Amino acid sequence: MKLLVKLGGTLLDADATRESLARQIAAIARSEPLVVVHGGGRQLTRYLAERGVESRFVDGLRVTTPEVLDAVIKVVAGSVNRQLVAALNRAGARAVGISGIDAGLVVAEPMDPALGSVGRVVHADPALLDALLAAGFLPVVACVAADRQGRFYNVNADQLAVACAVAFGADQLTFLTDVEGVLDAQERLLPHLTLADSEALIAAGAATGGMQAKLRAAQAALRQGVSQVRIAAGAADRILERLVAGDDVGTRLLAEEVCAP
Repeated sequence: MKLLVKLGGTLLDADATRESLARQIAAIARSEPLVVVHGGGRQLTRYLAERGVESRFVDGLRVTTPEVLDAVIKVVAGSVNRQLVAALNRAGARAVGISGIDAGLVVAEPMDPALGSVGRVVHADPALLDALLAAGFLPVVACVAADRQGRFYNVNADQLAVACAVAFGADQLTFLTDVEGVLDAQERLLPHLTLADSEALIAAGAATGGMQAKLRAAQAALRQGVSQVRIAAGAADRILERLVAGDDVGTRLLAEEVCAP
């Protein structure tokens, strides 16, 4: 089974969680083709604040001025990526840190002038991922991309994860985050959702902010051929092992209801 795991920056901010996830990922990567995509929003906000730069957001997307873009390259594609790669290698993986810029993996275009250098993915080429996986390496992708003229863009990590998952033919896309899964209006965990269910949650206002963005990303992945999307708490015990085993943990999203024979 081909897997893509997207790690939220919050999970990578604590040494213990980062090391635990690294051990789990390394174990799975020994037997399954696996790609990791990560964010780094919390670390980036802290880095900017330490330098007196206010973080501004529009619809959950960080307004990316030239100063912020420079910080994205240094922090997300730099220190966050390097720390994760080092943790994975300590755990026995052969991790390689890259970004969407490398070998034209992800091509982006400006999303909205009001957002500055925030990119929308327009193309993904899996050649680099395929080559690394075939050679036994574990690709670790930071959420930065470029256009065909080489201009850099800050890309939402969920959107970049979807693009990479679709491009390299992932059977399962997993979003590991800081909540247990998708919740209903009464804050009860929803273990299973279809495309129609997720759309109804958004329309009813039960899924907002970051979870709405996760659901939109999940919908895009399912519509483009990814078999299933999982959303779960990255800090939960043995979370990846349980997800790969098919356990009912977190929320499982499918394109439509699967009827028992």
